[in-house]
Amino acid sequence: MFEAIAFYLFAFLTIAMFYITVTTSQALYALTALAAGMIFISAFFFILGADFLGAVQIVVYSGAVMALYSFGMMFFDTTREVKEKQGNKYIVVGLATVAAVLVVLIFSAPILSDNIIALYPIGEAGNTQEVGVVLFTKYLVPFEVAAIMLLVAMISGIVLAGKKMDASLTLMTEKEIQDMRKEKKSKKALL
Repeated sequence: MFEAIAFYLFAFLTIAMFYITVTTSQALYALTALAAGMIFISAFFFILGADFLGAVQIVVYSGAVMALYSFGMMFFDTTREVKEKQGNKYIVVGLATVAAVLVVLIFSAPILSDNIIALYPIGEAGNTQEVGVVLFTKYLVPFEVAAIMLLVAMISGIVLAGKKMDASLTLMTEKEIQDMRKEKKSKKALL
């Protein structure tokens, strides 16, 4: 019962986060929802008893999304003012309350129940050891190639962000930033 409730809750939350990722017009909201979706995916591994894979999901994939988030921050125009639409506050509060109650119930269920057992228990060697043997024998080359690709992407992002910056915003006064905003608005009006 506990596993079914947890599965459906995390499935709904994962789909909701990825829906926000695809449909939002704000890139930073999309990246935040993507990171949250990756963390909710790790909950499936914890439910299945694969604690190592759950931790790897959080550290590796959510860490990669955070690296993507930092690249996004480098490429966005931070001087632009963002206007947000306010939704119905009652719906937001209601959904947040329902989500909070469900999370409390899910986390308190193992404490209150003694008859929860895993359907597929972990072997005697342990999940971490089995994953390590496969990763560093059969999949060693793809693992290292992925690491090199991430390093190249990081260096490329830094180089591209450095070329894009014409002036340092930290060295500019507030008046210069306002003038720059007005200049950009006038350019947009001409187009």
